[in-house]
Amino acid sequence: MAFDAQAFSGFVLGQNILGFKDQPITYKSGRQGHCYVNWRVALNDAYLLDQVTDSVIAFVEALGLSPRSFYGIPEGATKLGVVTQLKWAKSRPDFEPGAYPVPMGRAAPKDHGAPEDKFFVGMPQGDTIVLEDTTTTGGSLLSGVEKLQAAGVKVIAAIALTNRNEVRDDGLTVPQALENKGVPYYALSNLKDILPAAYEALKPAPEVRKAVEAYFAKYGAKN
Repeated sequence: MAFDAQAFSGFVLGQNILGFKDQPITYKSGRQGHCYVNWRVALNDAYLLDQVTDSVIAFVEALGLSPRSFYGIPEGATKLGVVTQLKWAKSRPDFEPGAYPVPMGRAAPKDHGAPEDKFFVGMPQGDTIVLEDTTTTGGSLLSGVEKLQAAGVKVIAAIALTNRNEVRDDGLTVPQALENKGVPYYALSNLKDILPAAYEALKPAPEVRKAVEAYFAKYGAKN
């Protein structure tokens, strides 16, 4: 299976992952806006999760990456990480007992113990790709990468299903903030690329569209 960026963006729209609200909502970043990207329903549905994880693997192969571990940021991307890891391991020629872990992080760390016990239920091994569903300012993703690096894990990439293409309060984009930690960032889809089709398909009220445009004029990445 080859990764098809256009088809994946169509999946985002077709499964109502991207939408608009008449009243502003508060994102995990603390910012408020009228446009949401919510992967929860798709990642809670076995059929859709199967499709998403196939897309992640195709995307990783297109990048030429060959990790030993996939790790999903808890809790939103935990299932994404576990299922992707299982599929990836089973597709490898060296799939055998002891060859591949099933990494999983703790949503709330233990108050004691070594990093591998404090932050993880299952510790990633070898070259690791960190998965996230959506990045706005990337707080959870950056924190997850820091915990992995503190535990001695080699993170070779961070990948999001959707990048909201925003600038953080420190003036950096999520890719720039991760680059400062030595980790390249990639996304299967970008909100700025999907918005025109979303306007056409979902037809938000003119005042909502105006508010969305004002939001991205303030917070959106310029390139």
